Amino acid sequence: MGSQDSSSSPLHVVMFPWFGFGHISPFVQLSNKLSYHGVQISFFSAPGNIQRISSSLISSPLIKIIPLQIPTVDGLPPGLDSTADMSPALGELLKKALDQMQPQIKSILTNLKPHIVFFDFAQQWLPSIASPLGIKTLFFSVFAAVSSAILTVPARLESINGESPTVEDMKKPPPGFPLTSISSLKTYQARDFLYVFKSFHGGACVYNRVVSCMKSCDAIVIKSCAEMEGPYIDFVKTQYEKPVLLAGPVVPEPPKDQLEEKWAKWLGTFPSKSVVFCSFGSETFLKDEQIKELVLGLELSGLPFFVVLNFPAGEDSKEKLKSALPEGFEERVKGKGVVHTGWVQQQLILAHDSVGCFVCHSGLSSVTEGLMNDCQLVLLPLKGDQFVNAMLVSGDLKAGVEVIREDEDGYFGKEDLCKAVKTVMVDVNEEPGKSIRANQGKWRDFLLDKEVHERFISDFVMELKKMVI
Repeated sequence: MGSQDSSSSPLHVVMFPWFGFGHISPFVQLSNKLSYHGVQISFFSAPGNIQRISSSLISSPLIKIIPLQIPTVDGLPPGLDSTADMSPALGELLKKALDQMQPQIKSILTNLKPHIVFFDFAQQWLPSIASPLGIKTLFFSVFAAVSSAILTVPARLESINGESPTVEDMKKPPPGFPLTSISSLKTYQARDFLYVFKSFHGGACVYNRVVSCMKSCDAIVIKSCAEMEGPYIDFVKTQYEKPVLLAGPVVPEPPKDQLEEKWAKWLGTFPSKSVVFCSFGSETFLKDEQIKELVLGLELSGLPFFVVLNFPAGEDSKEKLKSALPEGFEERVKGKGVVHTGWVQQQLILAHDSVGCFVCHSGLSSVTEGLMNDCQLVLLPLKGDQFVNAMLVSGDLKAGVEVIREDEDGYFGKEDLCKAVKTVMVDVNEEPGKSIRANQGKWRDFLLDKEVHERFISDFVMELKKMVI
């Protein structure tokens, strides 16, 4: 029985994402879709994130944002409420602060009495607080199912008797992993994945947090569907032996505002589907030598391009950009290429008629936005789940092309970048570009099919109601 009688009041859920916008955004998108189905939402976050969250949530009496107070932790400056504003080292301190929020969360949940809490990877302690209160706990993975399947399943460590894995261990998928286009990882990718097994400040490592969340919750929620990730979803089910609910791809709402005039004007000077847009999100950064190869590769393609490059918090972005670009580059590409630092309206740029290609870091939200907006995908993953997202899209879905890289350090040259762009933008009547473009169109139609996605959410809401009756 839920903590309220759901027959006499709306289903009430709490959304409690980790304090990073790559995590907050999927929780916001799911909240919007659930509220259309009459679900009451209480959204938890730190005060500094509330303005941005509020501008993304639909205006509805069913949705309320509840501010949380982040405790004082030595070394963590007050007022830093999101990983976007801090270095990775400070992000680890933010996890330490989050672990100290348990009494605060218990108090709020006791007063709110929701039916369900959707929670994130860093709150492995939440089920032990919510369950005694009669509140169901749903672990909401903001990553693709393939990411969970390859990285955060018990089989990953069982095969090495619970020892800390080596790079060689990580290059192989875990025992029982499905036979798909993903058969191994490159050395630089495997090395990057070792981060999830590192402990900081005496706290649990990411792997232990995630596995604990998935083992102790009432059900696992994945932002995916069988059509796109069936084998990986099935593997996660067999690993955890508990309900796995699918919310569907949870495609973002179309933006309500208009594209900034200066960008609309610049993009409007080029033919339809001719511009390459390139962005790596707000928390993924290229090294200077790779920035040079990236922009030279775009120049080499002969296509107009718009590049957005950001730098870690605390660095002077304009100065960093100036020193990273090749000498004389801006002069050479004037009128045909733009390199910008800072936030831009990514969805609106991708939706512009002149944009035909999206070079991105393979973050799940960016990949979805690229597919929905009829942009050919050139995948340049730089860390974590981005590596397997790129393999999923280029391998299983065959809807994009991944830039070829060196095995040891992930280095790519300008010719590698240029070749990937030309495959989907210039050599369009030859293979593999021809079939990649056809598959991109197929998945775009699927992601834009409102009936299909409405069914995903209505089925999902029915499953939630069944849990609390």
